[in-house]
Amino acid sequence: MKTSYFYIFLLTLIAFGQEKYKEKISNDYEMDMVFIKGGSFLMGSPKSEKGHFGDEGPQHEVIIEDFWMGKYEVTWDLYNLFVTRELDNDQIPKDQNSEVKIDVDAVSGATTPYVEMSFGMGIEGYPAICMTQLAAVKFCEWLSAMTGHFYRLPTEAEWEYACRAGSNQAYSFGNDTADLDQYAWYESNSNEKYQRVGTKKPNQWDLHDMHGNVAEWTLDQYLPTAYRTRRGEIINPFQKPTKIYPKVVRGGSWMDSPNRLRSAARRPSSKKWKRRDPQIPKSEWWHTDAPFVGLRVVRPLKTPSEEEQKDYWNYN
Repeated sequence: MKTSYFYIFLLTLIAFGQEKYKEKISNDYEMDMVFIKGGSFLMGSPKSEKGHFGDEGPQHEVIIEDFWMGKYEVTWDLYNLFVTRELDNDQIPKDQNSEVKIDVDAVSGATTPYVEMSFGMGIEGYPAICMTQLAAVKFCEWLSAMTGHFYRLPTEAEWEYACRAGSNQAYSFGNDTADLDQYAWYESNSNEKYQRVGTKKPNQWDLHDMHGNVAEWTLDQYLPTAYRTRRGEIINPFQKPTKIYPKVVRGGSWMDSPNRLRSAARRPSSKKWKRRDPQIPKSEWWHTDAPFVGLRVVRPLKTPSEEEQKDYWNYN
């Protein structure tokens, strides 16, 4: 019994001793990670919530395990390192306690887009956009190979848990949309473009831009009726992808109304997001018509097995 208590105490010390950290990607770039303590929450929204959509119900209790999440949305500064492959092996930080066993050169890289994908809205400190979910997943694999730490996209449940930051209201800060300007860039205040990450207030767990600026990819396949099938104790739910479209995007963007920025709001991806791509076949890496979609990464406290890691990086 004493050993058991000591083990729990040790895990607690480890968790709280790593509440946040900076992941060094290169000599010029670091990524801020925030520790998210696991727990239970009500996922989805009640029918009484203003702006409620049918795919947000019924509400159900979900248990989430500990993880770290990017404090900010991934910016072009970092994402372009993945696209251009400017870093070589000598510039990659070496981690003697590596969680992953993969060579950077083995990771598929995104092709250079045929147009400038920021569309003139800004690069340095601005969120990367227009990548497909495949590109976002492969970015996470590349990042893992670069750092030795296992990174992936958040599941839909992890994303909502982190966004809510303990709140059961429409937004992490409450229900009043009059307060939205303090926390989010959206259609009313964005000047028709995305903005630099971290320029609005964070939520209670120190995560910026969870509402608005750019919407964010999750791992899950989008099913409008997914919540209706969940029964009993639900731990770390994940709707594994079986096809390319649609996948779940969360958070709303600089183009959206307040309803789309709610913590429970869900959006399916669409092949229409490549409508103006003139290439044949159309690019599997870029969504020409989705200047509102970006990404944020997570790192689970419990590192999955090597086989499980590969699954996370290779779902359709």
